[in-house]
This record gives sequence, C-alpha cells and structure tokens, in this order.
Amino acid sequence: MAQRYVRVTDTQGQTYYGLLEPNRNVRVLDAPPWLGGQPTDLVLEVENYRLLAPCAPSKIVAVGKNYADHAAEMGTPVPEEPLLFLKPSTAVIAHHQPIYYPMQSEQVEYEGELAIVVGERTRNCPSEQASSKIWGYTIANDVTARDLQRKDGQWTRAKGFDTFCPLGPWIVREISIGAHLQTFINDESTPRQSVSTEQMVFKPHVLVSYISQIMTLLPGDVILTGTPQGVGPLERGDQVRVEIEGIGKLENTVVLSP
Repeated sequence: MAQRYVRVTDTQGQTYYGLLEPNRNVRVLDAPPWLGGQPTDLVLEVENYRLLAPCAPSKIVAVGKNYADHAAEMGTPVPEEPLLFLKPSTAVIAHHQPIYYPMQSEQVEYEGELAIVVGERTRNCPSEQASSKIWGYTIANDVTARDLQRKDGQWTRAKGFDTFCPLGPWIVREISIGAHLQTFINDESTPRQSVSTEQMVFKPHVLVSYISQIMTLLPGDVILTGTPQGVGPLERGDQVRVEIEGIGKLENTVVLSP
C-alpha cells in the first residue's frame, strides 16, 4: 500500500502532519512533507487524534468542464484552454465532516474530483517541468449550489460556501494514469459518477503549468482537476462518497446549515 500522508489534531488541539501506519496510528513528521518533513519519535494512537483535511492550502484553484462528457451534460463545448475558478480556503473540510446545505440554495450538487497538491513554489513553469511540481494527490468534492451558479452567471458564491470543498482523507505521492473515480450517494451500489481520470482533457502537468503562468502556486496549494459526467443533487441527510483508485474514499454527510 502507498504511504498515506495525513494532517491531524491531537487531544490538546495541536496540529501535526504525519504518516498513517497500517494500524491507523500516526507517525508524526517534523514539518509538512512537501517541505521536507521527516518522521519523529512521536506516535499518536488512533484514539488520540482527529483527522483533518490533509493540507491547509493558501488557495484552491479549480478547473471547470475538464471532461468532455461533463461539458456536454452542462450543454457547453469543451473549453479550448483550462477554465479556472477559485474556491476559498474556508470551504475546506475533512473526511467525515458535515457539508452544510446553505439556506440560500435549493439545488446543491456533488462533484467528485481528483485533487493535486503542489509541492513547491511554482511560477511560469514550462509544461515539461510541471510534473515535478506535483507533490501528491488526494480526493475532493467540488460541492456547488447549481441554482446560484445559474442565477449569478459566475461561480464565486455557488462554489464558495463554507464546507463546499471536502478534501482527503490523505495524500498519496502517485496514482495510476487511468485511476478510476466513482461517486456514490448513500448506500447505492451503482455509482452516480464513474470515469477513468485518463479521460480528463487537460492533464495534471498541463494544469500546473497553465495556472503557474497566471498566479504563483505555493507549497500545499490544491488544484481540483474537474469532475466527470453524472453530477446531481444532494439532499439534507445524504451521505456522499467519492472514491479514487489508489487513494481511498472521501465521505461526508449533508446537513442543514446552522
């Protein structure tokens, strides 16, 4: 099994990066792994920590319509170059934390995605060097208030609510080029979304290079690589699970916003 890099908080509220061991204990690192963090002698047993989102990005850069079938279901052509938008860092939540259904919306939808974690400061990076800037991969759910997206004509409000960017549960360094992505609702046996990530239009290294020509990417920043066909509504009480082969499962339950 690939090494799984996590971010956790202990019972005293101290935050750590670490390596998840097979018995679910966490071997603490002395710094974020993309900054050269090394294992220490400190081990947190499973009952003494809580899983956080695996990184704390300064920004989340997301890519729209990066699968041809999803562009078609949205009634639009595939963009000629990556279509970018931002999600605020305050939208990030961890595995098993609740997604809040905002009172302003009547149509909240899931969007399962592969997420890139940037490993170093990256600016004006040529495409042929961009793969080396990717530190690892995790799972994301680009939760969207679809009715507000249509109403506003731009995506900031629809994509930016608190809890609208579940990330996790951990980061792995590498995945298969054709890793399988699936999204499930509740206990359904048939996935709502099912695709090989190889089908994305603009590949991860292309996205890193393209975005770095616009804004400087910082260590720990996250890029959402787009969602495939099959997006759909979430209801209060639903459990949404995004699975990516070689990473694991990201699960969150939808609740009414407090």
